[in-house]
Amino acid sequence: MGAAEAPLLATARNGRELVFVGNGRWVAGQGRALEGSVDAALAEVGTGASETARIDLSGVRSFDTLGAVVLDRLLQSLDKANIRFQIVGLERRFRPLLDDIVKGSHQNPPRRRYVNPLLGALQLVGKTTVSMAEDALGLLSFIGAVVAAFLRVLVRPHTFRFTSMIYHLERAGLRAVPIVALITFLIGCIIAQQGIFHFRKFGATTYVVDMVGILTLRELGVLIVSIMVAGRSGSAFTAELGSMRMREEVDALRVMGFDPNEVLVLPRLVALVIAVPLLTFIGNMSALFGGGLVAWLYGGISPAIFIARLQEAIGLNTFEVGMIKAPFMAAIIGLIACMEGMRVGGSAESLGAHTTASVVKAIFLVIVVDGLFAMFFAAIDM
Repeated sequence: MGAAEAPLLATARNGRELVFVGNGRWVAGQGRALEGSVDAALAEVGTGASETARIDLSGVRSFDTLGAVVLDRLLQSLDKANIRFQIVGLERRFRPLLDDIVKGSHQNPPRRRYVNPLLGALQLVGKTTVSMAEDALGLLSFIGAVVAAFLRVLVRPHTFRFTSMIYHLERAGLRAVPIVALITFLIGCIIAQQGIFHFRKFGATTYVVDMVGILTLRELGVLIVSIMVAGRSGSAFTAELGSMRMREEVDALRVMGFDPNEVLVLPRLVALVIAVPLLTFIGNMSALFGGGLVAWLYGGISPAIFIARLQEAIGLNTFEVGMIKAPFMAAIIGLIACMEGMRVGGSAESLGAHTTASVVKAIFLVIVVDGLFAMFFAAIDM
């Protein structure tokens, strides 16, 4: 490389004025040589013997971001030394790059505005309320779209994707049986053990059968199953639909004349409505089996006594209460999961955020609806 190609920033002094003359290629490929030239120029600035400076860049033929950053270093040093400077000869096409670098490096960080803690808390409550209202309206709108799609399928049953429904029923229902049975079995064991431990103090050990039967069949069975389905299948539905949104497959369905709610949402929703009651029944039986096993081994209550006491303690309405809740829980989980999946944007962050929101909202609404059902059944004395 010839001398003409080397980046150079020559320094001269004209009385109280510093003169910098630049030429060559101020680009990243010449970074080391350019840095050395500018360091030498900065040493002259540090002497403090000048009042003004002139930077002549008429000889600079190439100029990139590194050149602009190095030149900005020189300008900041002159400014800190209280030396007035002017730049001459820089080609017009290089000026916007230098202006962007100077603007970015001289920008002061935004000051944190003081916010009264009480006003900040009220503002947070207000934003949360508005967000909840928007979510509620979005859910109502989505329910309306799904109901409209369901009515169209009722008019034209041949359009329902039965194969897709069976596929999702197998994934959300059959494959969930082992984990649902295991968790509910353990829940039944824990309830029975704790009940026996405390009832034994009052000589009322047999009442643990009433507690296990009523608590499992009315509340815990369907609640535990619904929470597990929300975390297992609901998150999967949201991730699947969200990925399809990111790959624009949902838009492709619309372009081809298909309604995504008919093709994607209805089969999943119907599969959950069928699967959750069946899983609830399996979970109830597993919990009762676990409670009976612990009552036998830990409490000395034989299986025959356990079954006889269970028949006395519970009636058909106790079993019906839990099973009636199951389809509604399934519909809530399916609607929330599919709605959040359809709201995913184009980034992986959006997919993760909506998947998390799907599980949290589904579990929250399941618990709220369970409480509403409890008050309703208590009001009708069921």
